[in-house]
Amino acid sequence: MIKKVILSACLLISFVSFAQQGTASPYSFFGIGDVRFKGTLENRSMAGVAVEQDTIHLNIENPASYASLIQTTFTVGGTFATSNLKTTSQSEKAQRTTFDYLALGIPMGKFGASFGLIPVSSVGYKIRNDNSATEGALNSQLDGKGGVNKVYFGLSYKIMKNWNIGADAQYNFGKITTTTIEGITGVESGTAEVNTSELSGMAFSFGTMYQKKIDKKTSIFSSLSYTFASNLNSDNKRVISVQGDSDPYISPTETTKLKLPNKLNVGFGIGQSRKWLVGANMTFQEDGQLANYYNEASNVRYESYSKYALGGYYLPNYTSFTSYLSRITYRAGLKYEKIGLIVNNESIKDIGMSLGAGVPIPGSFSNLNFGIEFGKRGTTASDLVQENYVNFSVSFSFNDKWFVKSKFQ
Repeated sequence: MIKKVILSACLLISFVSFAQQGTASPYSFFGIGDVRFKGTLENRSMAGVAVEQDTIHLNIENPASYASLIQTTFTVGGTFATSNLKTTSQSEKAQRTTFDYLALGIPMGKFGASFGLIPVSSVGYKIRNDNSATEGALNSQLDGKGGVNKVYFGLSYKIMKNWNIGADAQYNFGKITTTTIEGITGVESGTAEVNTSELSGMAFSFGTMYQKKIDKKTSIFSSLSYTFASNLNSDNKRVISVQGDSDPYISPTETTKLKLPNKLNVGFGIGQSRKWLVGANMTFQEDGQLANYYNEASNVRYESYSKYALGGYYLPNYTSFTSYLSRITYRAGLKYEKIGLIVNNESIKDIGMSLGAGVPIPGSFSNLNFGIEFGKRGTTASDLVQENYVNFSVSFSFNDKWFVKSKFQ
């Protein structure tokens, strides 16, 4: 009964949280917004490195990982993010708190399954052009909110002791709302335009993971996952009103198709399970067709996405009875990312570093994870915005044998 209450409460919290603004980036104006990291805090603290067939932590980056779990694993995570947005002449600060994921992994012998709720992208910006001191000048205000989330279900199979395969089916859904208000200084009437897009579509991914011992303690790890290109149906509606006019114009619903591109993730690593790991991940994604009618711009182009990450962990002694600090997992990582957006002929990049720690809960395989990520996105060159960000994250990973029948009454 307690497990059902916990699960229901977390699901409710996650649905409420995903409706909140998940970003404060002006770059979220374009496409379907900022594409969020798909993974748990354990992997995010290593800059996204996820190559090991972990038995007690859920890896939602590669569906092949589920068959390696030895206990039912429930995980939920959230982030408090701060950012400093600056141009060559101005700067602003922004803060936000979001839930990042909620997922459950279930071992079933040679099989493993997982399902959960994860944000795909977030839209959240407020842009002002205030010329109210100049008579006859144009003033404008642009606001955007919403994003795309997904629910997924995945199944994995252990072909051999050291080789897994798996696949995910995903349903993407969400809503993006943008508001543009314009007026002229000295003129009473202004105009407001509200664009609403309801998004939905299916996607599929495949993954495989392989590991091999090179001596009695050390293993090499490899991971490959591929997400197939898919469509997002966007049902669009526009409302235009003039200040003082009680009869706004409401457009008929128009459906457009956005294309989410193919995505390939390849990773390699070396280490000793439950002791240490050093690994690297590379992610490549084609440029998609993500511009909608309300966010097309002549100075914006889309390019292929790419990410390079290096990270790992160190666990001094997970069996220690005398030193609690020896049972803490220490994680770190570095990343270099091209987000797939070119504005004013500048390719927008995200460079960051992450640190984290996994604190075990006594008497169980469960753990509490903490992480910090800091970096820089964008540039002040070519009249653009540079974002210096710091993200503080926390997650819980609960492990238990939920589906083992008791032998005693």
